[in-house]
Amino acid sequence: MKMKPLTLAQATAAMDGVLIGGVENALIQQVVMDSRLDVAGALFLAIPGNRVDGHDFVADVLARGAVCALVEREIEDAPGAQIIVPCTQTAIKALARYYRALFDIPVIGITGSVGKTSTKEMMASVLGAKFNVHKTAGNLNNELGVPLTLLGLREEHEVAVIEMGISDFGEMTRLTDMVQPTVAIITIIGYAHLDNLGDRAGVFRAKTEIFHGIMPGGIALLNGDDDMLHSCKVTDIAPDKTNVKTVLYGLLPQNAYHVENIENQGEAGTSCDLCWNDMRLPVAIPVFGTPMVYAALASTAVGVRLGMTPTEIARGITDFQAVQGRSNVCKSTKFTIIDDCYNANPSSVKASVTALSTLPGRRVAILGDMGELGPDENALHYQTGEHISECDVDALICIGTSSRHIYDGAKAKKPTLTAMHFAEKSQAIAALNDFLQDGDHILVKASRFMRFEEIVEVLLAQR
Repeated sequence: MKMKPLTLAQATAAMDGVLIGGVENALIQQVVMDSRLDVAGALFLAIPGNRVDGHDFVADVLARGAVCALVEREIEDAPGAQIIVPCTQTAIKALARYYRALFDIPVIGITGSVGKTSTKEMMASVLGAKFNVHKTAGNLNNELGVPLTLLGLREEHEVAVIEMGISDFGEMTRLTDMVQPTVAIITIIGYAHLDNLGDRAGVFRAKTEIFHGIMPGGIALLNGDDDMLHSCKVTDIAPDKTNVKTVLYGLLPQNAYHVENIENQGEAGTSCDLCWNDMRLPVAIPVFGTPMVYAALASTAVGVRLGMTPTEIARGITDFQAVQGRSNVCKSTKFTIIDDCYNANPSSVKASVTALSTLPGRRVAILGDMGELGPDENALHYQTGEHISECDVDALICIGTSSRHIYDGAKAKKPTLTAMHFAEKSQAIAALNDFLQDGDHILVKASRFMRFEEIVEVLLAQR
């Protein structure tokens, strides 16, 4: 697949740079940041880092066929064109904005404290039943990943699904300026990145910056079950967006897109009727947990807006596959493991434990520290433990410094709960054989820095 025509002259003008060497009408065929990849016809992005400076690889990539390098300083004797800019990270965002504007296609921007990636993957699966879909790869959802994602658009793509993650004020405005979404989705306002955002009100303010960039005639698709989103008005945040419509989705019947006849099918997923207007669409969502129902609802709303038939929407939902580390059910000969270890905050942990409690047999939650929760970190961990005590969970293993408060909160409210706390991951792993039982359903979840995928690997190796 080919990029839309993008010359060195156009790229230089979009980034307000200075082109030295090369031919102005030479075409950029791809944008690459990793010098180890195939760089033929590429604009190579030289990012200075703490450990590695991309400028050190400019001469090599140009010699190997890159059409140009984007640099902050001229690399003398490099055999090819260079575009010089004050800051390569700022410049690539400007280029991404220019390039995205070349596409007159639906662009779905997805943010929220919980469920961004699951919604993105479900959305791509549903829309993929009819369209050629471009989506965010992995977790490239920040101020470097988003422009690289946009620059990955190709002429054949008919719709783009872009995940947008932030941790501070102003970031969403910069992301939205590039993405220019025709549909902006907010999945939930939760307790995340509180070191910078302060509290849920701060999270709300930061996430709703997305409204400023919605394209004329677009929609804001919001989780109507969220207490901060159900009465949200786009024009309260972005007064000029009078032609942007708000659409609510959620489990509750007052939402435009809601569910009826929901039935838990255990690890096999959930069956329900997706309802909107006078339509009722029975579906089988093949991944367990309420968060996936929300993802299916949001995807259905976008599918309807883009003219998909109910049959196409249902097929896209049925074809969905879970992503590793995100509510992915995997099995060893002894256990069923819910691998949800990619990241965690209080909202996502509560949702995952609630989902675990719907599964049959003995249910075990292995939980670790949650990061970036600010001065209320201990209280938020404690409250998470209190929630766990109210769920139908048989055993709890907490690992890490902060997770001691999860343990304390759970035991304080339910002293009879079987629970243990370990300061170190290695200590917990050593104790698993004596604690776990054949047939256990085990949730594994913590913030990324805890590297709980190591626990998943240990459990899967059990024979």
